[in-house]
Amino acid sequence: MQKIMKKVARVMAFLARMSLWLSGIGLVLMTAFITYQVFGRFVLNNTPTWTESWSILIMGWFIFLGAAVGTREGYHLSFDVLLYILPQSVKNVLYTISDIVIAAFGLGMIYYGVQLLDKTWQSTIPNIGISGGWAFVSIIMGGVLMTLFSIERILRRACGMVTARFGETELPEEDR
Repeated sequence: MQKIMKKVARVMAFLARMSLWLSGIGLVLMTAFITYQVFGRFVLNNTPTWTESWSILIMGWFIFLGAAVGTREGYHLSFDVLLYILPQSVKNVLYTISDIVIAAFGLGMIYYGVQLLDKTWQSTIPNIGISGGWAFVSIIMGGVLMTLFSIERILRRACGMVTARFGETELPEEDR
């Protein structure tokens, strides 16, 4: 089972790496668009109207993709004080409960994101001329990745691949 999980972990690591790259590119693009908007408004006296709409769309992508990667790496918000005094077996149970809750949250993001997408698909974002539903695709994708990464963490833990700290694994750094 560990051999299969190591292969799965490599695929998930690739997904996480690509998500992180897309998040970084999105952050740079959003910053460039907002900089151009400020330059156009105050220097050229001609404000580009498309920059804000695109920036908001891009911001959704880098937030939700980055949050999913944070889930995989164990960097989400947690309260660890009690974990310092508990035995490892109890810690593993609590970690698994945490991952189940995160997976449920991801499933909720998918479910409600699809509803939002369905209700807004027929509308158009005026400044850029695309469907308003695209604003919610990032929520759905973030939910899919959060759910996948949480399930992966649960399965790795069941195979004995997660050690004492939340984000540590037996995989070499380059395979994470």
